[in-house]
Amino acid sequence: VQLVESGGGLVQAGGSLRLSCAASGDTFTINAMGWYRQAPGKQRELVAAITSGEESTNYADSVKGRFTISRDNAKNTIYLQMNSLKPEDTAVYYCNARKTRYYGLGDVRDYDYWGQGTQVTVSS
Repeated sequence: VQLVESGGGLVQAGGSLRLSCAASGDTFTINAMGWYRQAPGKQRELVAAITSGEESTNYADSVKGRFTISRDNAKNTIYLQMNSLKPEDTAVYYCNARKTRYYGLGDVRDYDYWGQGTQVTVSS
């Protein structure tokens, strides 16, 4: 699976950006896709995720009500609409695709694929 992100940039606080992530390759067996971010000196954290099929979504508390994740299955692309951006949203944003495999007897394994990252900078 290959993931290509776009849409990052510099924006003032209160502004909006939309990130896109296009998946290619063996995308048929992807179980979920999402966005993570990593700020300098901090660990990478989940921002939002969306499952295949039911398209259930999950958000970090810090972005609920401001960010929206969506997907276009025909284009194998997910989006992250980011509104009311804050300086603390500044980070490198990474697209993630996850495949979950069940091998029986409780043996469940996740296989993660990552994009190259896109910088989002929010100025105060």
